[in-house]
Amino acid sequence: MKQRSLLVRAIWFLFIGWWATPAVVNIAWFLNATIIGLPLGIKLINLVPTVLSLKEPRSLGAPDAGRGQRSLLVRGVYFLFVGWWLSWFWANVAAFFAVTIVGLPIAYWMFNRLPAVTSLYRFDG
Repeated sequence: MKQRSLLVRAIWFLFIGWWATPAVVNIAWFLNATIIGLPLGIKLINLVPTVLSLKEPRSLGAPDAGRGQRSLLVRGVYFLFVGWWLSWFWANVAAFFAVTIVGLPIAYWMFNRLPAVTSLYRFDG
């Protein structure tokens, strides 16, 4: 996919990204609260940086090979007891930061770490 210019990304953020991101975050967590919607909710979590600023989606197929992933059982238990509520709180705090000029870099950093906060997913970058 072609990299978008900084100007296009800034215009997107000003007109769409700042308000659409909290909506996507909360729709994702609503879906995560259901068994049927969980896969779509996780996909939406991974698209949050794209919704915010048209950042190219990360490739989730290549986790950091040097560190490896935690077992699916550990990640599932973490999600059930911690990940679903902590990541909802984390994402909404990040969405709040995103609507401020000063907080935008923090929001961007936080949104990029949502997969790890949600399910301990390790990724490159």
